[in-house]
Amino acid sequence: MQELWVMLSRTLILYGFILVTLRVMGKREIGKLTVFDLVVSIIIAEIAAFTIDDTKMPLYKGLLPIALLAAVQIAFSYLSLKSRRFRELIDGKPSLIIEKGKIRDAEMRRHRYNIDDLLMQLREKDIADLGEVEFAFLEPTGKLSVIKKRSKQPVTNEDLGRNVPSDGLMLPLIIDGEILQDNLRRLGKDEWWLKMQLRSHGSADVKDVLFAGADEAGRFFVDYRDEVDPPDSENGAAKPEALR
Repeated sequence: MQELWVMLSRTLILYGFILVTLRVMGKREIGKLTVFDLVVSIIIAEIAAFTIDDTKMPLYKGLLPIALLAAVQIAFSYLSLKSRRFRELIDGKPSLIIEKGKIRDAEMRRHRYNIDDLLMQLREKDIADLGEVEFAFLEPTGKLSVIKKRSKQPVTNEDLGRNVPSDGLMLPLIIDGEILQDNLRRLGKDEWWLKMQLRSHGSADVKDVLFAGADEAGRFFVDYRDEVDPPDSENGAAKPEALR
């Protein structure tokens, strides 16, 4: 009987400790856990199970590894905020599965992602026709993000008989003050052009920019870090403008 009470008390203590630990580790939607988050969660669950089951093992031997894992996860999250490269290493990068309506089968094979998976996730988004999709991204969490063709979007341009050209995909050009050279080349632009765009929005320092992007239709968008006073903007972000 005493062993039963010990097990119950350890269960309650571990429950409270893990609950606090997960809260400290930060908010993350369960369906959007990264591989790293999932590994940490599984290990914590295993440690908790062993600690509850083995009543002869001192409780601190179960609590300390859980606290250590939480500290590592918090440290990695902090590094991810500071470094985009580290974030990509830990969380991975989105993969472009459909580009301008064309399925990129080589990219699908690289992720061992088949057509049935693609069709299933499209159906979950109420898309039965592949022809409706302009771009689709396989996110690091395994979720599929879809951008429909302009003619298939809810604005009913097709019903009005309008021939609406595609704006293309808005490509990130600056993230966390770092220029993405590959996307610049994809747009056929260079750093001088990008800095001129920033200067036209009142900022010449790339480090002040949290996010900047442009699309093939010529729209440019820039958003600044919180500590930077954004020029000519009430909400901290410049509205998309035509590229010059």
